[in-house]
Amino acid sequence: MAMTSFTALELASALPRLLALAVEWAENQSKSIRETGIALDASGTQLARSVGVQHPERIRLKYVGAIPLPDNDELRQAAVQAGLLGTGTIGLTLGYGVYLVERRISEPLIRHECRHVHQYEEAGSLQAFLARYIPEVLEFGYFDAPLEKDAREHEEE
Repeated sequence: MAMTSFTALELASALPRLLALAVEWAENQSKSIRETGIALDASGTQLARSVGVQHPERIRLKYVGAIPLPDNDELRQAAVQAGLLGTGTIGLTLGYGVYLVERRISEPLIRHECRHVHQYEEAGSLQAFLARYIPEVLEFGYFDAPLEKDAREHEEE
């Protein structure tokens, strides 16, 4: 499998096509998580509400050994290169579906991911959320992206 490396300009110009692939992948993953994941318990529901989630009953958690990567080579490489996914990824929110790496679960991580659920609810769809989130990460970097900064601010009570 050949790995593609993107320049920042190439990533920016490929964004509309990659965003469409990302939305399709994310919607499929979200559907799978919602079908096989587990609902929040009472304390998880309270935690989700405390970070702004309107419908915590819709959230499903799926505990995994590692966050799955897209099958599409170009999308996978772009996501890893942009810092969206990779070996260090310990949580990933896709709408109401949330992947959590089993060995790394903590209350701050769950609060962080639930804040992304809140952001998704505000955006109105996974497509709308990703259309904001991905360009932010490309422009500011993962750590400084506004939606990531907001989620980190909600990690502690």
